[in-house]
Amino acid sequence: MQSRSRLIQIGVLTFVVGAILFFPARVAYQWFAPAGLSLSGISGSIWNGRAREGDANGVYLRDLQWHIRPLDFATLKLGFAVNTMLASGFIEGNIAFGVTGSITARNISASLPLATLQAAIGMPGLQGNISAQFSVLKLEDGLLVTADGVLEVADLIAPLIDRNSIGGYKAEFLTQESGVFASVEDTDGVVNLAGSLQISTDRSYVFIAQISAKPETPPNLRQQMQFLGSVNDRGQHELRIEGQL
Repeated sequence: MQSRSRLIQIGVLTFVVGAILFFPARVAYQWFAPAGLSLSGISGSIWNGRAREGDANGVYLRDLQWHIRPLDFATLKLGFAVNTMLASGFIEGNIAFGVTGSITARNISASLPLATLQAAIGMPGLQGNISAQFSVLKLEDGLLVTADGVLEVADLIAPLIDRNSIGGYKAEFLTQESGVFASVEDTDGVVNLAGSLQISTDRSYVFIAQISAKPETPPNLRQQMQFLGSVNDRGQHELRIEGQL
């Protein structure tokens, strides 16, 4: 009887493991797909699958591939190693979904046109090229609570500022007790810029920067800078933007 009971236990365990390993990705997507994610051409299993194309909050994806990271189960997270191509560029890294709804991304590498994020950011007309390297990014209730890495934008065009390129800029992110902090500077911008961005746990944010003109700064930007008030002893204007997320 003991031998028979053990065989039954082994059989049940084998069935459960097999069901998890080979559970169709298409069915899992229909049951568990998060809001804002739309996929088509799904094949493979939840353990190891792919989708021909999709959309994630307005960002077009193609040839999305994933496989489960079993070690994330120990932290009560469902984790995947993912990589996907965009209209022009790529994103790859590890992403884990927590039982409380948190989303954690690690070892993220990305290169993509800023225009692909227009819908997600809500700022039409943005252009430029993004490159990013993050060791960790974490969202809780839609709020960025952890960020360690570097984000660079080249050949930035922001119609609210100027319809021509205003150059390149770099932000280095660091997680602090009070929230997420980033130092921001121009790399080859048409203005000198040095500032900081603070995203606090109470969902408030503030961006403060000191900016000054360069010889190549276009006349219309020089004129806009005059509305920022008087300059300090270094000839810099203060730019301050704050609000609530």
